[in-house]
Amino acid sequence: MNIQELRKNAHELVDWMVDYLENIEDYPVKSPVAPGDIYRQLPETMPEQGEPWADIMADVERIIMPGMTHWQHPGFHAYIPGNSSPPSILGEIIMTTIGAQCMVWDTSPAAAELEERVLNWMRDAMGLPPHWAGVIQDTASTAPLAALLTAREQATGYHTNRQGVGARRLRVYCSDQTHSSIEKAVKIAGLGSDNLVYLPTDAALALDPSALEAAIQADLEAGYQPMCVVAAVGTTGTTAVDPVGAMAKICQTYKVWLHVDAAFVGVAQLLPEYAYLLEGMEQVDSYVTNAHKWLFTNFDCSLYYVKDKAALLNTFEILPEYLKTESRGQVNDYRDWGLPLGRRYRALIPFVWSASDMPLPMRLNSMPSMRVYYRA
Repeated sequence: MNIQELRKNAHELVDWMVDYLENIEDYPVKSPVAPGDIYRQLPETMPEQGEPWADIMADVERIIMPGMTHWQHPGFHAYIPGNSSPPSILGEIIMTTIGAQCMVWDTSPAAAELEERVLNWMRDAMGLPPHWAGVIQDTASTAPLAALLTAREQATGYHTNRQGVGARRLRVYCSDQTHSSIEKAVKIAGLGSDNLVYLPTDAALALDPSALEAAIQADLEAGYQPMCVVAAVGTTGTTAVDPVGAMAKICQTYKVWLHVDAAFVGVAQLLPEYAYLLEGMEQVDSYVTNAHKWLFTNFDCSLYYVKDKAALLNTFEILPEYLKTESRGQVNDYRDWGLPLGRRYRALIPFVWSASDMPLPMRLNSMPSMRVYYRA
């Protein structure tokens, strides 16, 4: 495909995109295919010859589209909202066209500085502590792993990355309603799922602070080292909100890292009536919420914040010769702020959305109610 063919095919694809969005209600919400139906329609070997673009799009319509579940369909009420929007789509196109590898500032200064500015915008708009530093993670499954690894290093004096967990008996605490990503992160971090302490909840399905303190005290007496507490602000299964303020006081007393998983509900803090969700947030060590749930931002875009940027960098920073730059120390090299070295230009998507011609109050007031996604 040469550049002129790209121009022609791209124009046709834009028409297809708009037609899809205009007629999305004509599709079944959930794909009706049976397991293996799509697989059997695909050739057993990779095609040896290229096909015309029209034939490729015909295959998309004939094979791919019947196997898709349409998350943007107005009748989709499963799992979580996975919202997109025209500005977000256009931002995605720009990002894909540029194809930037945004691992350090020098590989694309605009990517790093836009990410810093967008994260600060969102921090301030949500009323989060102004000294927090933010970074875009891919999902809220990666973010708690970053939090647990940072908490692990802080709890062990930054020795675990070199020496391993060894015989250390590190403990993590959360409610029995907390998202499954926490258990997965505990396993990946080498802590062992046996050291994830699930605590009971009250009638509102929120964690009981007295149970948390009792568990920490019992573990200290038994020779364990409390390492991290996870508070859920709108946990996925029930939208329950844990008492972050009370949990923060306990964590301060026992010097335990407090991570807030607000992946689902955190962006509600943009609205004044949800300001109560911020109680105790100034004492939190790390925090995540997803722009790709309520903010009409294409998946994937998780906003991850930390109180102590140095703790994050001390956990993830590795400096081989090929990554050394003259700008180091003057800028944010976001490959040091999480797991991946390679990073997409994710900041461009919420930037285009936030700068779109829809007024901010209208954008916020049009956010769907949480209960829509969990009705019977």
